Amino acid sequence: MSEWPEGRSDGNRGDRYGRGSAGAQPEGARVMRQVRRGEPSAPPYGAPQQGGGYGGVPQQSSYNGGYDGGGGYDGYDSGYNTGQVYGGGPGGGGPSGTREREPRPAPNWRKRIKWTAIVVVSVLVVTSVATYFWADSKLHRDVDLSKVIDRPAAGKGTNYLIVGSDSRKGMSAEEKKKLHTGSAEGQRTDSMMILHVGDNGDTLVSLPRDSNVEIPSYKGSTSGKVYPNTGRYTKLNAAYAEDGPTLLVRTVEYNTGLHIDHYVEIGFAGFADIVDAVGGVTITIDKGFKDSYSGANFKAGKQTLNGEEALAFVRTRHAFAASDLQRTKNQQKFLAALAHQVATPSTILNPFKLYPTLGAGLDSLTVDKDMSLWDLASMFFAMKDVNGGDGVSMNMPISGSVNGNLVWDKAKVKALVDELKNDEKVAVSGN
Repeated sequence: MSEWPEGRSDGNRGDRYGRGSAGAQPEGARVMRQVRRGEPSAPPYGAPQQGGGYGGVPQQSSYNGGYDGGGGYDGYDSGYNTGQVYGGGPGGGGPSGTREREPRPAPNWRKRIKWTAIVVVSVLVVTSVATYFWADSKLHRDVDLSKVIDRPAAGKGTNYLIVGSDSRKGMSAEEKKKLHTGSAEGQRTDSMMILHVGDNGDTLVSLPRDSNVEIPSYKGSTSGKVYPNTGRYTKLNAAYAEDGPTLLVRTVEYNTGLHIDHYVEIGFAGFADIVDAVGGVTITIDKGFKDSYSGANFKAGKQTLNGEEALAFVRTRHAFAASDLQRTKNQQKFLAALAHQVATPSTILNPFKLYPTLGAGLDSLTVDKDMSLWDLASMFFAMKDVNGGDGVSMNMPISGSVNGNLVWDKAKVKALVDELKNDEKVAVSGN
């Protein structure tokens, strides 16, 4: 019987360690790091080492019943009894021999919060900038107020002339029938309002379309020719029909003495599209009414109007005794409610509602060349404030009528205009 570690061998087994192996070095010595931990590089196989042993494997005290069966071999110890082969001893994991894992470091919440905030802010900034340029590109800046001549001096605050036109441009026959617009040629103004935005409250003043006004001298918007004042009086909406937005602005400024800073116009179809995009507008109708001309058929009470119903509501005048004055009141009421609906968090913070609303609104608006998105936002929020009771809503003061046209009360109009010019709280009452 051969001495271990040569052990016994036979031709069928080859060089293997352990039972019947003739190999001097255990197979696991190459992969069991604990066996070699802390040892220098092993000398060539077979070279004796100080303290005995072969191949760099230190000799250890034998244990009872060693592999030679006699318990007397004082050579290699597999380490099973100490756990060293499977990770026992230094760095070991206890009886099972598994290594203890180092504790995972606590998460750096301050750093995580910081980077999360940076990412969120970056996304918001990029989205806001992209939305701004997208919206800005949709504005139709077609009105050039520099063509308006002999303008009054600007006062404090900002004055918007807001116009609802009866333009049917781009509408199909089916849309005209659905919205009860008729098929009249040309373009007129169904509603006109002055919105004053200032530091002492916002004021919304409706200008009845049947107001009796003087057409002043003006410069043609396309011809560039100056037409003199002939002392001609007519309905206010005729000025728009004669030479468009610039003559309308010139006529309003001439008859009021108030400087108009910005012009905003919306047509029939665009108005209905905005209402539908925002999901309808809720208002309270004090008294029910019907009108076959506009398609109106409303009961009294609180209700939500869609685009078609909203257009009928703001256009109706044949159902009222004081037709034009009541219509302007309805227009003020509805536009203020619309602005309130657009400015609510449920619209602004909901991209599935905000973008369709912005798209419908901006596609439908015609504004002056100097109008910015900030000016437009200021206008909508001012109308929202008026609806919320933080401003004044009124008709232009009327003193009577002539040839079916409404005559403005000159004394009250002058007092009102002075208050607006000086950005004072409005004390004048309207009709």
